[in-house]
Amino acid sequence: MLHVQASLRSLGPVPGGAAGVVEALLDALGPDGTLVAYTATPENSATSRIHQSATAGLSPAEVADYQARMPRFDPATTPASPSMGALSEAVRSWPGAVRSRHPQTSWAAVGRLAHEVTAHHPLTSHLGPESPLGRLYDLDARVLMLGVPMDRFTAFHLADLRMPDVTVREYRCVGVDGWTTFRAPDLDDLHFGRLGAEVLRTARGVTTARIGTADCRLVPVREAVDLAEAVLRRGRP
Repeated sequence: MLHVQASLRSLGPVPGGAAGVVEALLDALGPDGTLVAYTATPENSATSRIHQSATAGLSPAEVADYQARMPRFDPATTPASPSMGALSEAVRSWPGAVRSRHPQTSWAAVGRLAHEVTAHHPLTSHLGPESPLGRLYDLDARVLMLGVPMDRFTAFHLADLRMPDVTVREYRCVGVDGWTTFRAPDLDDLHFGRLGAEVLRTARGVTTARIGTADCRLVPVREAVDLAEAVLRRGRP
């Protein structure tokens, strides 16, 4: 099983673009493989950084009008955020792809275990052990960082959530049935660079290669998350 995080710009020209990369990855995985991508949608959230930036300086009436026009999440049709990259959207829209129903942090998958990865995704575990990301850990998946640095390694959130003092906050977004509010861990990635550097220094299972013009790494989820947890615990008082 492979979770891909990709920067197509770093990769350079590829025949077929994002679709060509997805096709190549599926061919490499074979009929028993599963390709997974993160397909988050912060554009439909009233508590995301994107929303805060878009509504900065607006009057209450203008904010209300902006929110009234925000798109409702539909797992079958809502595109992945542009911030996720073109490859995530290509996986989401691939024939036979399935997607989790979380209105903020959905995941899409293609292949034999696609339904197993995406079927369960509670609101309160947006990037936690009960989410598709947690399933990647359970299934001993690999992450292909295709021209993407380790400071964007999404699975590090699993290590964060093992800490004893995780802050919980309120989220509000336009879900499948309209506006919904839920409480879940407050996550950020500002420290992922430090975690990524330590993982690359100590991990035994990381494979590196040059593909096109991109520096690429194949990273075992379990090893990376467990090492990141150890780093976080060492840094605690």
